[in-house]
Formats: sequence, C-alpha cells, structure tokens
Amino acid sequence: MTQELLQYLFSGITNGAIYAVIAIGFSMLYSSTELINFAHGEFVMLGALSLVTLWGGFGLPLPMAFILSVFGVALTGLVFERLAIRTVRKPDHIVLIIITVGASIFLRGVSMLIWGKDAYSLPAFTDHPPLDLIGARLLPQSIWIVFIALVCAILLHLFFKKTLTGKAMEATAISKKAAWLTGIPSEKMILLAFFFSTGMGAVAGIIIAPITMVSYDMGTMLGLKGFCAAMLGGLGSLWGSILGGLLLGILESFGVGIFSSSLKDAIAFLVLLLILYVRPGGIIMAKDVKRF
Repeated sequence: MTQELLQYLFSGITNGAIYAVIAIGFSMLYSSTELINFAHGEFVMLGALSLVTLWGGFGLPLPMAFILSVFGVALTGLVFERLAIRTVRKPDHIVLIIITVGASIFLRGVSMLIWGKDAYSLPAFTDHPPLDLIGARLLPQSIWIVFIALVCAILLHLFFKKTLTGKAMEATAISKKAAWLTGIPSEKMILLAFFFSTGMGAVAGIIIAPITMVSYDMGTMLGLKGFCAAMLGGLGSLWGSILGGLLLGILESFGVGIFSSSLKDAIAFLVLLLILYVRPGGIIMAKDVKRF
C-alpha cells in the first residue's frame, strides 16, 4: 500500500510540475494585462512539436533544440500580441477572450497542416534507469521536469524582484497610466509579458514531450488544466501557480489511482468549481499576493 501511494505521489508531482509551468504562463500574462489567454495551451503544443522537429527530426543537440523551441514559440507569442491583441479598437475583456479562443483554433489548424494528425514520441532527456525508492519507481524525466519547473520559477522571481525591467513590468501591472507617467513604456512591457508567458508555455510542452504522445491537439486539455491550476493557487501569483499546479497534479494522480482513470480529466474541473465556490481568489488570494 505504501509503495502504491508513493508511486501516486511521484506521478502527481510530475504532472503537477507541468501544470505549474503552464499556470505560471497564465498568471504572468494576467498580472500584466488582466487578460486570460485561452490560446495558451496551443503554445504548449507548439513547444512540444518544435522539439520534435529540431531534436527528433533535425538531430540538433538537446540544449540548442530546447532554446530554439522556446525562443521560436515566444516570438510567435509576440506576433500574436501585435496582430491579434494590440490591433483591437475596443479591447473589452470579452472581446479579447474571444480573440484568444479564435487564435487557439487557428494555431491548432495550422499545426495540423504542418505536422499532420499523427502523434509523435520522444525519448527522455537522459537514458538513466528509473530510481527505486521503497518499491516505487521514479523516472529520470520526472526529476528533469521538477528541476526545470523550479529553475524557471526561481529565475522569474529574481527577474521581477531584482531587475529594473522586472520592476517596470510589475509597475505596469499595477497601473498602466501611472507607469506611463513615470516614463515606463507600458506597451513594451505588455509585449514582454506575452514573450515570457508564451515562452513558459513552450517550456511546459518541451518537458512533457518525452512522457506523452505529442500531437497537434494536445494543447487544449493541458491549457485548461493549467488554467485550473492558476485559479486554484491564485491567478496572478507566481508561487500560487506552483502550489496550485502541484496540488492539482497530486489530487488528479490519487483520484485516478484510488477511484478510476475515467476521472482523470474531470478532477481538474471539479477542483476548479470547488475553489470558485469556497475561495474564488485561490489559495493565495489576489488581495494577499496579486502580482509577481
């Protein structure tokens, strides 16, 4: 019994770290623009498929393929912001959300044309054998996933707290008008928020690629679960996103293991409904920790 519970925990932490990285992307963009990007899951998918092409197809070294994939997807996010978001004459929240939904459909269709409908697989980042801990098996790729998620969170925290650009982004998030009056180019800060947000989506797609099949339609469910994780932890909070992702992953893993695998996708939305009823601001509420 202990062995099974520990295995569920390992699986939950692995999935939770992926959800956390996706949730960070949602929270970063929301904290800077108050926009919820429902095309974010497609940027996760683009990150995974880019790695398939660069590492699995062209045979580039993994670090180079990793960096190029993240940078390429982040640049796609910049194009998305300039062409689809900034050009809106009346940027109401509902209008912008509808635009992101349309962008999601568009990116999924373009990806299907480029990569086809087939699913792809990739090997783990390293070929070490699984670790055996009290009878439970911990995959090396799981360690990579948790490590990369923590590194991303720490680097983003340092960026926002220790650099002038990060503080300028925080100021823009608090008040665009006040930031503009102090000489901060708010439009550039918003553009940078899109760059980082979509780049984090690409990171999530890259780290999940070796443990699941990669296809053009993989992003929708991952994006929704990442959004649930962001809401669970507290939308707009970096560490809330980490906490929400891990908690969601662990709840999902134990729910599947103890009850039924058919509940895998339903658990995220049940948790979301519960948190909206009990604590709408998330575990770390917006009034407690609103910005990065």
